Amino acid sequence: MNIILIKRMYFFDFKATTAIQRLFLLRTIAIIIQFTTVLAVYFIMSLKIALQPLLIVIGVETLFHLLSILYFKKRISTHIGILMQILADVMFLTVLMSYSGGATNAFVSLLLMPIVIAAVSLPARLLSIISVSAILAYSGLLIKMPVHSMHQMDMSNHFIGMWANFLLSVIVVTFVVGAMAKVITSRERALAKQREEQLRSEQLLALGVASAQVTHQLATPLSNLQLLFDELIENYPNDPAVTAMNFPLKQCSEQLGYFRSLATSIRENKKELLYIEEMLSGLIDSTKLNFPLLELDIVKDGNCEIETIQIETDAMFLPALLNLIQNGVKANEKNNQNKLILKLYLNDNSLHLELRDFGPGLKTQSGLLGEKLVKSDSGLGMAILLSNSTFERLGGDLKLYNHPEQGAIAHVTISVRKT
Repeated sequence: MNIILIKRMYFFDFKATTAIQRLFLLRTIAIIIQFTTVLAVYFIMSLKIALQPLLIVIGVETLFHLLSILYFKKRISTHIGILMQILADVMFLTVLMSYSGGATNAFVSLLLMPIVIAAVSLPARLLSIISVSAILAYSGLLIKMPVHSMHQMDMSNHFIGMWANFLLSVIVVTFVVGAMAKVITSRERALAKQREEQLRSEQLLALGVASAQVTHQLATPLSNLQLLFDELIENYPNDPAVTAMNFPLKQCSEQLGYFRSLATSIRENKKELLYIEEMLSGLIDSTKLNFPLLELDIVKDGNCEIETIQIETDAMFLPALLNLIQNGVKANEKNNQNKLILKLYLNDNSLHLELRDFGPGLKTQSGLLGEKLVKSDSGLGMAILLSNSTFERLGGDLKLYNHPEQGAIAHVTISVRKT
């Protein structure tokens, strides 16, 4: 009955259950077992137990259980929430034991169960709280236990030995099961990260194939246009419409050749060391060429000696930085701004570049930008994705976040080599 109720109220999915869902399922089973055991012992085995107090405790535990399910139905469980739930289980178990023999109860070792659950659900510092609470609960039951005698033999030493065995079991479960759970969690995170990287690599490969295909398909019509232009310029050398075609055709041919050389460089994995000064010079020239009206302020920290520090780059490094500048320019247009600030500084043997715009800031979740294709006002964040993959391939990373005053910041980190 309780299991059916939980399924209706909490929508259990056994393939993707969370820690709090597993805890609720185990508690449901425990409540059913407790209720059945109490009735069986009293009515079938005819043993003298405090039936009414035990049923009241089980009723209170059931009420707490149902309220907890309602509380977490639309809330995300935190480690503190799970901790409080497991502490409540320790308390209910302790009260039940106190009304059914205390430390002499054959099921007193069930106090290990909350520790096992905590070991696979909580970090070490919170697991230690559960372990200590279980030990204190058992110790309290032992202290309150009256002196028992059986066949004229004192049983106190036997129950103290049971307590010592429980203490040893708690230590083993806390350290061994806790360590195993930590290893399994770390491995699952590593596998999840590997799957994400594989999916992103597949996306990048698809983009690369599509780009190469487009470049190849443009080559033939562009060559035909160039031949037509050559014929037109011979027949109409002074026609302004014909002469105006020369520059855009030349630009298309140069860009097509650049894409081909870029693809060759990436395929052969060519890398080179550049001084920061050389990198900045190339970036400034490309910025002036592509965004002639942009005001780019470069702020260098005092310890950033650009003449003696090198960074490892490839053919995609400069285009990746230009992508960030282009995004900043688009963001500035929304606020009628025309200024970007590029700050450079060194920290922990890494070069940090902070590019700030003065636009409306990031609306998309910044944790997703650069990690996957995310729908935005101007596209799917493809430029950020490609830039981030370039920096990661060179041993760096890209972080995006809003500036506290205005605009957003693209923070690039790249390893450096001092000469």
